Amino acid sequence: MTFKRITEQDSLHNNLEDKSVRELLIGIHQEDQKVIGAVNLVLPEIEKLIKSVVSQLEKGGRLFYIGAGTSGRLGILDASECPPTFGSDPNQVVGIIAGGKTAVYKAVENAEDNKNQGWDDLKEYGISSKDIVVGIAASGTTPYVIGALKKAQENKIPTGSICCNPNSPLSAVSDLSIEVIVGPEFVTGSSRMKAGTAQKLILNMITTATMIRLGHIRNNKMVDMQMNNKKLKQRAVGILKEHLSISEEEAINLISENKSIRKSIDKYNSNE
Repeated sequence: MTFKRITEQDSLHNNLEDKSVRELLIGIHQEDQKVIGAVNLVLPEIEKLIKSVVSQLEKGGRLFYIGAGTSGRLGILDASECPPTFGSDPNQVVGIIAGGKTAVYKAVENAEDNKNQGWDDLKEYGISSKDIVVGIAASGTTPYVIGALKKAQENKIPTGSICCNPNSPLSAVSDLSIEVIVGPEFVTGSSRMKAGTAQKLILNMITTATMIRLGHIRNNKMVDMQMNNKKLKQRAVGILKEHLSISEEEAINLISENKSIRKSIDKYNSNE
C-alpha cells in the first residue's frame, strides 16, 4: 500500500485572501466538522491502544508522548493536565517535544529532523519495557518521532502512534497505530488545524479513559482532582453534597479536614 501525504494536499478552499471573515469562518467550520467523523472511524484502534496503556500503567509503568511542533505541544498539554484533573503522579504521563522546553513556546530549527535525539530524550527518563511510548506526528514522517519509536521497539518497549496520513512510516514502527484521516487543511499544510484537533480529541480519550479505568473517577466525578483554586474547591464541595447527600456546611468541613474529595467520601462512609 502506498503512502499518501494527505496532510500536504492542496486546500479545497481557494482565494482565501479575498474572502470575508464570515466566509473564512464558514469554510474553517465546514472542515472542522470532518474531524469528528474521522475520529469515529478509528475508535477500534484507539480502544486497543488505551487497553495497552492501562495494562502498562497497572504494572507501574508510564505513558510517554513524544512529538515535534504542534504534535509535541499537544502531548505535553495532555500530560500536564493529568495531575490536576485526576490526582495522578506527575511522572505517570510524560510529554516530550523535539527541541526541549524552548520548543513549547517557539520553533527550534531542525529539532524534528534528528532521528537519534528522540531516543536519547526518552533514555533520560530511564525508560523500560514497563512503559509505553506513543508517537504523535500529523504527517507520520517526523524523523525525531520515528527514530524514537524504532529504538523503543528494538528494546521491547510497547509503542503506539497517532498520525493523519495512511500507511505512514510512523505506523510502520508502531505496535498500535492510529491513522485518523481528516483530509487537506483549510490552509494548505497547516496541520495545527484539523490534524491538531483530531490529535487533541484522541489524546483526551487516551488519558481520560485510562484514568477512569485506573480508578480516579467515581460515578462521573473527579474525586482525585487537585483543589488549587476557589472554583475547584467549590466544585469539590458540590461533589460531596451530591455524592453524600449532605449540607454545604458538612461538605466544607469534610474538605477542610481531609484536603481530598476521595478521603472525605471514605471518611464519611466509614463513620456511617
